[in-house]
Formats: sequence, structure tokens, C-alpha cells
Amino acid sequence: MSENTMSEHKAPRPKRTGDDRLPGDPDPKTLIERMIRVDHAGEYGAARIYEGQLAVLGKRPVGDTIRHMAAQEQKHLDAFDRLIVERRVRPTILSPVWHAAGFALGAASAALGERAAMACTVAVEEVIEEHYAHQADQLGEDERELREMIEEFRAEELEHKDTGLEHDAEAAPGYRLFSQAVKAGSRAAIWLSTRV
Repeated sequence: MSENTMSEHKAPRPKRTGDDRLPGDPDPKTLIERMIRVDHAGEYGAARIYEGQLAVLGKRPVGDTIRHMAAQEQKHLDAFDRLIVERRVRPTILSPVWHAAGFALGAASAALGERAAMACTVAVEEVIEEHYAHQADQLGEDERELREMIEEFRAEELEHKDTGLEHDAEAAPGYRLFSQAVKAGSRAAIWLSTRV
């Protein structure tokens, strides 16, 4: 077999993180640090949203549903707490803001009723699901463990969204406007936490 024929049959090199970078995009190390920083911040904010909802609705029957979602978010946060340390990633300096804002959003949505609390969940989880899908697409085989973790968490965020829809989120008063506002806030928090 000639050398040319052998080179034609080589298996393609597995995709590595950063292979599809464009000019101006961060290098792979910076990209991973940004992912871990923003995901840590996001899971912290999500945990605080559910704490706020439980402060208002914890004693109602829907409280068990919220506690289940909160436990999954805590598992996600614990994983990113570990990665922040292992990868020596600086957390966002906005954590105190997300501490207050997450709880306030959860408590305020719950004060408007169970449907509004679930509408908040649906809106936040739609943004997070898109965010995690984009991240998973950016990660190569060199970051398989991180990619698989993000995909697992994305599936659980989709479960939360479905739970919210099953609990009549779309029947909340002003659903569309409320949803758009929560999504806009969530996207802004992602943008800020990635960079700051």
C-alpha cells in the first residue's frame, strides 16, 4: 500500500475544544474558565430562586415539587463548587448580587401564586437549557467529562421546564410578558457572569 493510500484512510482526529474558534474568540483555557464561572454563578442563582420560592410556597403541596428541583440544582452547584477549586477558576464577583436577586425573584414569583412560580421556572430553564446546549457543542473530546456533566444537567433543567409546564405555568397572569422579562434578566446574568 502506498504512503498516499495509507494517509487517506487515517481516522479523523477527534474534535478538541477550540477547534472551531474564530479570530477574537477566547483560547480553550479561557473558554473553559468562563464556562465554569458562569455555570457556577447560574446554578447558585437557580438554587437561590428555589429557596425564595420555598420560603413562600414550602408548606403547600407544590413545595415537594419545588424541593425536588432545588435538590437537583444543589447537586449542580456542588459539582461547579468542586470544579471552581479543581480548575482554579475565579468565581464571578457578582455572587452577592445573584444571592439577593435569585432569592428575590423566587420569592416574588411565588408571592404571585404557584403558576407564576412555575412560569419563572419555565423561563429560567429555557434559557439555561439553550446555554448548556451551546456549551456542550463547544466542548471537544479533551473535555468529555465536563461535556457529559453539562449534558446531564441540561437534561435535568429540561425536566424542570416540563414540570413547570405541567403545573400550568402558561396559565399564569401575564405569562408572556413575565416570561420575556425573566429570560432577558437570565441572559443578562449569563453575559455578566461569564466576564465579570
